[in-house]
Amino acid sequence: MRIGYLMATYPMVSTTFIGREIEALERLGFAVDRFAVRHWEGTLVDPLDLAEAQRTDYLLDDGGPRLLLATLAEAATHPRGFLRALGLWRRLLSASGFGLGGLVRHAAYLMEAAALRRRLRRTPVAHLHAHFSTNTAAVAMLCRALGGPGYSFTVHGPDELFDPVGASLGLKIEHAAFVACISHFCRSQCMIFAPVSAWDRLRIIHCGVRPAGYAPAGGPPARVGGKRILYVGRLSLLKGGLVLVEALSRLVARHPDAELVVIGDGEARAPMQARAEALGVAGAIRFEGFRRQDEVRAALAEADLLTLPSFAEGVPVVLMEAMAAGLPVVATQVAGVSELVADGRSGRVVPPGDAEALAEALDALLSDPALRARMGAEGIATVAADFDLDAEAARLATLIAAAAAGEPLPPALRPDPLPAAP
Repeated sequence: MRIGYLMATYPMVSTTFIGREIEALERLGFAVDRFAVRHWEGTLVDPLDLAEAQRTDYLLDDGGPRLLLATLAEAATHPRGFLRALGLWRRLLSASGFGLGGLVRHAAYLMEAAALRRRLRRTPVAHLHAHFSTNTAAVAMLCRALGGPGYSFTVHGPDELFDPVGASLGLKIEHAAFVACISHFCRSQCMIFAPVSAWDRLRIIHCGVRPAGYAPAGGPPARVGGKRILYVGRLSLLKGGLVLVEALSRLVARHPDAELVVIGDGEARAPMQARAEALGVAGAIRFEGFRRQDEVRAALAEADLLTLPSFAEGVPVVLMEAMAAGLPVVATQVAGVSELVADGRSGRVVPPGDAEALAEALDALLSDPALRARMGAEGIATVAADFDLDAEAARLATLIAAAAAGEPLPPALRPDPLPAAP
């Protein structure tokens, strides 16, 4: 079966998990055509991301004049479909407000949908799956109205859920064949805005990793005296990096040999460095920038724990990677994190924005290598049971196959926290 995948900016260093998911579907026998709205302006470092960039068809590469011509051609040659799309487009625009910025943005969605529809006329796909519920889901929905294939999309969060009304989340769910929600929390938020009749189409499909790729030789590490804390992710204010620096300044009084290794980059790097200088802990932090996935695996193997002090998250893949590597994790109590990290069993879950609580949790783990080993073993079991990439891709494949064939979706494969629609 040939299917399409639609992303906004792809690939990026933070979306390698999408490339892995596509690869897993291809292993199951799907042929996957990749489409993205635009290129990422940053530097790709991982071989999988570099290969994905070569395989992806970018809608904005057409340029403004060709996008406009594609839209006019759709209007002229397929007027009924264009009128359907125009009706949905107006509802999207109405939800976001009729300001100039919204008008320009939504005009772009319509032109991108027309460009995608033209491509899919040349190379049809049985189904289109989009990642993220923002512009990509809008483009997929408009493409469907123009006569394109049925679509589904994955909702991740956190920023997708900041303005679900303005983003017309309910409308996009209403017209989708199904929606993949990465957690029970994510599904519950979608249920708030979705028609009750669509609740059964909100299915939990976790992001995942291949546990064997991270499994530590000889079991979870229990290095006596180990004091290396690892952070992996974008450096944005959303990720809580300044709180982490504050926590480190309190931690070094109890663990003067503690060190923090930061893999990632972004706009919060300079403020984090400045704050570290001001607090006198700059020498305890090593900023490494973005790294390839094999380098991240090596860093996990050398670390004693991983922390992610975010203010908002979905279910972070980096926590899965760390747990699969046998590391205890310290994360914040936001969104679906506690569905992955069991506080006191596979790691610690602390209030977001609380530097003292974060420091205390880090202190407890750095002080007790046996506790770290026990939590690491629990984390390995959790990821293997519930966040295995190939198992999750198989669940997604089952839904895609049913949607493409116009058949009823199979029963939910994991219990849902809220009732299905009556």
